[in-house]
Amino acid sequence: MNVLFLGAAGFIGKNLAIEFAENKKNYVTLVDKELHYFDDVDFESYPNIRIITSKLDVDTRFDELVSNQQIVFHLISTTVPTTSNQHISLELTSNISLTTNLLDSCVRCNVHKVVFLSSGGTVYGKESSCPLQEDMPTNPINAYGVQKLTIEKLLYLYYYLHGLDYRIVRLANPYGPYQRPNGLLGAVTTFTYRALRNEKIEVYGDGAVIRDFIYIKDAVKGIMKIVDGDSQFKIFNLGSGHGKSIRQVLETIEEVLDIPLDVMYTPTRKVDVPINFLDISRFEKEHGRLETIGLKKGIIETVSFMKEKYNLNFFDRV
Repeated sequence: MNVLFLGAAGFIGKNLAIEFAENKKNYVTLVDKELHYFDDVDFESYPNIRIITSKLDVDTRFDELVSNQQIVFHLISTTVPTTSNQHISLELTSNISLTTNLLDSCVRCNVHKVVFLSSGGTVYGKESSCPLQEDMPTNPINAYGVQKLTIEKLLYLYYYLHGLDYRIVRLANPYGPYQRPNGLLGAVTTFTYRALRNEKIEVYGDGAVIRDFIYIKDAVKGIMKIVDGDSQFKIFNLGSGHGKSIRQVLETIEEVLDIPLDVMYTPTRKVDVPINFLDISRFEKEHGRLETIGLKKGIIETVSFMKEKYNLNFFDRV
């Protein structure tokens, strides 16, 4: 099977690429803006992976990328939720116009299926009660969620007009190996990394915000089932199925590392929904039970990866 990942250098793309490449019958193409974005993974050890650089903007010649591809993963996003409201026009123009051009190319080149990583954390907004189901109202409070939701609608439109098959994964908050430990996304990964380095941890609000956290290997396992599955549904929530507060995350990191954390609480941000966790019953009804390892075990695995990857072994606490 020929599989294309657009925006492949993010940690979701890297983990998915590794999973697909383990099957030698798959031919995997990874596309992102810079070659060095892939330096932290030994992709050279996979003969069935090739890497292409592209600006991935509205001027990209997507026909050249999607030609002869059976499955296309759309992992491209130009911003993150916390900053998207600062550049709403750019957020919508760059992401939605790009996606329209991509889908046009997928139709022309007879792509079998497009898989879009949407956002279970932002598309629902703050008005619906948790756990959040796929058919609940969607009223995002940031432009990131608006563009994700708009792309979901575009996928339905191209399916209706052209028969282009698709799957939408409304993913919760994944964490773990290959996530940037000093980025703007990933509370579990960022907090764990800073704790290992004895650095101050900045928390917005009082730590009461509740999120749905899922270890990346569990997320990949779920995404693979959604991609391979034959279901009447096109949209699936994917998460742990329950919520943990930021304060609980910090307490679990303290427990795993057996050290006190240096935490600084700052004012709450308007872009943060107070509580968000997903109902995954549709996924489990269609694809079977999703066995997840739990937050504590996931943090232990993340610590083990960080110690080896970032040379943090001198903090031998676990």
